[in-house]
Formats: sequence, C-alpha cells, structure tokens
Amino acid sequence: MSTVRLTMAQALVKHLIAQRTVLDGRDAPLFAGVFAIFGHGNVTCLGEALQAAQTDLPTWRGQNEQSMALAAIAFAKATRRRQIMVATSSIGPGATNMVTAAGVAHANRLPVLLLAGDTFASRLPDPVLQQVEHFHDPTLTVNDAFRAVSRYWDRITRPEQLVASLPQAVALLLDPAACGPAFIALPQDVQGEAFDYPEAFFERRAHLVPRPRPDAAQLAAAAGLLRTARQPLLIAGGGIRYALAEAELAAFAERHNIPIAETVAGRGVLPHVHPLNVGPLGVIGAASANALAATADVVLAVGTRLQDFITGSWSVFQNPGFRLITLNAARADAYKHGALAVIGDAQAGLAELSADLGNWRAPVAWRRRAQDEYKAWNSTIDQHAGPTNATPPSYAQVVGAINRKAAETDMVVTAAGGLPGELTKNWRVKSVGTFDCEFGFSCMGYEIAGGWGIKMAHPDRDVIVLVGDGSYLMMNSDIYSTVLTGHKLIIVVCDNGGYAVINRLQTSKGSPPFNNLVEHCRTVRQVGVDFARHAQAMGALGERVVSIADLEQAFERAKDADRTYVIDIKVNASQWTPGDAWWDVGVPEVSPREAVRQASADHAEARKKQRIGG
Repeated sequence: MSTVRLTMAQALVKHLIAQRTVLDGRDAPLFAGVFAIFGHGNVTCLGEALQAAQTDLPTWRGQNEQSMALAAIAFAKATRRRQIMVATSSIGPGATNMVTAAGVAHANRLPVLLLAGDTFASRLPDPVLQQVEHFHDPTLTVNDAFRAVSRYWDRITRPEQLVASLPQAVALLLDPAACGPAFIALPQDVQGEAFDYPEAFFERRAHLVPRPRPDAAQLAAAAGLLRTARQPLLIAGGGIRYALAEAELAAFAERHNIPIAETVAGRGVLPHVHPLNVGPLGVIGAASANALAATADVVLAVGTRLQDFITGSWSVFQNPGFRLITLNAARADAYKHGALAVIGDAQAGLAELSADLGNWRAPVAWRRRAQDEYKAWNSTIDQHAGPTNATPPSYAQVVGAINRKAAETDMVVTAAGGLPGELTKNWRVKSVGTFDCEFGFSCMGYEIAGGWGIKMAHPDRDVIVLVGDGSYLMMNSDIYSTVLTGHKLIIVVCDNGGYAVINRLQTSKGSPPFNNLVEHCRTVRQVGVDFARHAQAMGALGERVVSIADLEQAFERAKDADRTYVIDIKVNASQWTPGDAWWDVGVPEVSPREAVRQASADHAEARKKQRIGG
C-alpha cells in the first residue's frame, strides 16, 4: 500500500480538498473554503496546513467565530446543501463562540464542518491557557459542549483516527435525513503529529446527494387518503429546496389542483404570483393560508418538521376529520404528529405520488376558494406594505419599498425580531430561491453574517439584508469582513428602539412594558445609535433616511455602490401586519395584575383548540 507521511492537520486539509460535488450540473469542490480565526490550538499546525493550500481551499478571516460559522451555514443554505464551508477556531472561548452557530445548523438541518482546537491529548502541559478543568472527568473539555448541537461529534486523539472519522463526517454532511453540523475536536499536539497515511485516503472523490425512494406501500396509502380529500392543502417546507424539487412541487399542485402554503424555510419555493400559492402558514403567516388550513381535511406536508410557528402550536387545523400525510427524508420528522408517513426524497416522492394519484384532482370549488382567500390577502399586503408618506414608517412599509425596487434575482435575508414576520408576510417573492429567513433557531446576529455567506455563494446577485437594531448591535462586525473581501451587501437597519416584537408579546399577555424597548430599560441616559456612521467606521458606505421616498432613493444608490452599503431608518415600534395564527407560550396562572389573569384565562381557552398528537 502506497503511503504519504503528513501531519494530522495536513492530512485533514488534503482529504477535504479531494472531495468534490456536482453544483448546478458542474464539478465543484465539496468544501468551498474555510472561515478561520487563529489562536493557540489551531494556528501553528492547522494554520500551517491551510496556508499551503490556499489555491484549492481558500481561507477567509472573520471577526467572530460565531458569525463565521453563521456565514458558513448561510452559504450551505444558498447552495442548497450541495457545497459546504468549514469554520475553525482556537481552544476555549474561540470554540464556545461557535456553539450557538452549531445550534442554528442543527435546528435548520444544514451542513457545516466545525473544527476546534483542543487541549493536549498528552495532558502533560495541563492546565493550559483557556482550559476549563473538570475535576471529576479529565477527558472533558469545552468542546464537549458541542455534543448537544452536533449531528456528528468526534475528538481525534491519534493521527490515524482521521482515516475513519473524516469519511463519516462527510457522509453525515450529505445525508438528506441526518444532515446537520459535524464537529471535530483537534488536540493541538495531535495536529502536529505525523503518520504514514494511505494515498487512497486522498484520491479525488465525487459525491452525489442520495435520493432515497419512498416505499411503494407508503405511497399507495398516501394516494388512497388524498383521493378522499375534498379540501386538501399542500405545505411546502425547506426540504423542497434541498431536494431541488421546486419544479416537481409546482407540477404536482397543478396536476392535482391542490393549493400550496409555504413554511418559513419553504418561502420562495414558488413565486408569489403562482396561481396555487396561498402564502405562508402559521404564526407569522398569511390570513389566506391560515383560513384554508382551518378547514383542510387532508394536509400533505413535504420537507418540513412542522415547527410550532407553522402549525400555530397545532391550533391551525380545525377540521374534525383532519388527516396528515408527511413526505420527508427523515424518519423522525415523517412520523411526528400521528402522520401517515412517506419516507423519502421530496423530488422523487412527489413525482411517484403523482403517478399513483393518476388523474385525480381536488374540487374546482376548493381551488376557487383558495384563490379568493389569496386575493384578499394580497389586498392586505397592499394596504400595509404599500407606498406611504408616514414617518416613521412601519416594518411592512419598509419591506414593501425594498421589494418594489429589488431585482428579480436579488436575495433577501433576515432572522430575528419583528422582521421575520413582516418579511415573510409582505415580501412578494419574484423568483424561486431568493428568500432566506433563518427561523429554525431565530438567531439574532445571523442576518449580516448570513448575508456574507450568501454573497459568497451568489457573487453575481445583490444580497439584501434586513436587520433590526437589536440584531445589528448584537453582531455587526462582518460588515468589516465584507468590505475587506469585496462581498458587497445592501443592509437596511430598521431601528425601532429595542426588541419591539418581544415587547409586543409581553404586553399582549398582560405585563407592562419592561426591559425590551430601550425606553423601558434601566438606564442613566437614552442614547440613539447612528448605524450608518457606525458602518462607515468599518469601511462601508451608509446613510440615514427618514421617509419611504428617501429609502427608495437610497436603495438605488446602494445598488450602484462598489461596496457594502448600510441604510439606517427609524420604524414604528407598534405597527404590525395582521394574519397571525395563535401561538402557545407560558402565561402566569397566578398574578396580582388583572390584565395578566385575564390573559391567562384567554390563553387557557385558546389551548382547547390545540390538536393533541398532531
């Protein structure tokens, strides 16, 4: 057997470079690059290996380990899980900074390879700088914190272990059912140890994402149930995108006359104007989709885990005869909520289920009702997101203005606060695959970092980031990264003076405003932030605007700019678009406040509409 002598870190990099994928019909690197902040634990060995591999595996330096990993996750989402980025950190706080990002990837079923430096496997220098000691278990390090938020976890304590571990990590990253973050801890002494690796370990290998076909009996059962439906509804999740199944989704709905509601992750699998689109479903959804869900008798949910924001905490389905069919690559997701499960790939599953259904079509009257509901919803969007002279404008009016000005291929991204709801409701998707709202983990700070990753995946498109002042203040330093690397973003900061959507939730359950808006916090002075000037200090261009007319003109200037451009606008903190479903949260059963007691009684009454077991 031919071998080559390399350090563990060199072998790791060489193996990653050898992995290939098919991206938009062409051969491409599976691992497109590495985000790295170096420190002790990853600079002298892994850093040395990465420096030598810059041509084949470029390294990008971010400003925060969490935001680097978030950018990597957004990149994977933008490439529809066909290409993967790596994020690496030193030991200690560098590593734990990435734990939140791992949670984002885990919740959203997105691939990212996380490589963190670790303490010495030999333990001879212990305790080392940044080591957290566990007196009862000396094998524990801070990297064990990743176990709860990783799909694959390993620690390489001998260089030869890499030969068994890395292929397993790669397989997991490409598995449509088990996809998520893979984490590997790299003790800093083992990174530098040499081993005679088999040359076969570095042979070029092309990977294809597998398409598991559904079981014929499961398909037949699903087709039989669908044929009984008089008011069927199809729920399209993010799995549609990752299975490259948008065309099959549209063809299935058109052939069988079934309206389509989108999840947040599934937003953008159809253009807004598709005749069977009825809008987003759930707590931050459209009144049209929620009205249809309330009377649907059979729901086919494709590529979604049916999170509580989509199901209205299982209150949106009110038909007494309601039945649920799930088509999902993941067994655990398919069997939730008492569903009739069809386990398999969305693209293959929709095509094969359609064949089983033959010429069956849902009643024309149901489609007409769906179109009437959607027409009414579009009137609501016009009312709330249309042009205005009001100052400050609402979130919806800002979203509407940017949407009107955006090009058909522009990508839009947001993540947390009030914007997920206002963007999901009011953004009219002009072309498939141009919408990214991270709402599986709803991670504050994803927005700008995610925009950076999306721009890397789609350098020829404009990427529009909509971010609230709260998320901006939490994580904004990758504005500097985008200026340095030339990955231009258009960032619109909607400043409503704090965490306004949480203030809305707080007051809606009877509590007084407290600690959410800056004006309700414990402060010695009120200080406004000039977000445009702050961004300018990091090398970006920026301006502050007041009105929607000013915003539209500023957006045109941002379009023409040669670098990241930040537009700062004050928005109304209490004006929201209607259409929401109910959401279950904890409400005090005992309180001295009458408003809280009344909210608790109302909430208990609403809980009676929840379906138990789906």
